[in-house]
Amino acid sequence: MENTIKVERAILNLTQGDLAEKIGVSRQTINSIEANRYVPSTVLALKLSEVFGKPVNSFFKLSDSDYE
Repeated sequence: MENTIKVERAILNLTQGDLAEKIGVSRQTINSIEANRYVPSTVLALKLSEVFGKPVNSFFKLSDSDYE
């Protein structure tokens, strides 16, 4: 899965720490999501959606390998 969390965060002028605090996770979790090392739970994805004011599928996209 690919994501544009870093871009969405920049649009709102949020640091990784700021975003982490808003959704109740560590800064390291945000870093791992941005680096595609961690796929967040549905709950975290929905919390991100609320912060960004956008649907989840606007910042998370399935990659070709997700269909295999």
